[in-house]
Amino acid sequence: MSEIKEIHYPGFGQDDLQIIDQHTVFQGFFRINKYQIKHKLFAGGWSETFSREMFERGHAVVVLPYCVKTDRVVLVEQFRLGAAATSTSPWLLEAVAGMIGEGEAYEDVARREALEEAGLTLGLLWPMLSYLSSPGGTTERIHLYLGELTGEIPSGVFGLPEEHEDIKVHVFSRKDAMRLLQSGKIDNAATVIALQWLELHHAKVSAARE
Repeated sequence: MSEIKEIHYPGFGQDDLQIIDQHTVFQGFFRINKYQIKHKLFAGGWSETFSREMFERGHAVVVLPYCVKTDRVVLVEQFRLGAAATSTSPWLLEAVAGMIGEGEAYEDVARREALEEAGLTLGLLWPMLSYLSSPGGTTERIHLYLGELTGEIPSGVFGLPEEHEDIKVHVFSRKDAMRLLQSGKIDNAATVIALQWLELHHAKVSAARE
């Protein structure tokens, strides 16, 4: 049996990128910056200078509320314009999510958004992972958490009217949530990853609360 070769990654770092110019070309609900850059090449030397536009929406926290005792998760349903072009409906089932304010701790964002979007007060928070949502076009990084449900789950509609939020709370067994995932009814990246993480680590999460 052949040995697994050691992978040396990454070969390049921040010093191998030069940002020659950066300026804002659009500022609305979100911002778009244009960059003039050059970077090191795998074959040696530097690339020519080229331009890229980047969608600057900030960074976000996503939290999947979960009750170990009842093996249930909370998902929220809300309107997402970006889904209208390719989905059967622009109303999506999602984990709770919110943007990170300047100087704000990730866990504070998770707790704030759980209360605003679903009326939930969370117990322990388990960090799952963080990932770049689409690094070819945006700088956004998502930080995922599993949030412990310890009390009653309120029913109803939540969200901040001044932010045009109209959010409905749904409670699913973990198995039903996974069936929705497998059938393609849950297809937004953060929720897909959060549910898959819970499925992979369910035994460890359950043991931690026994």
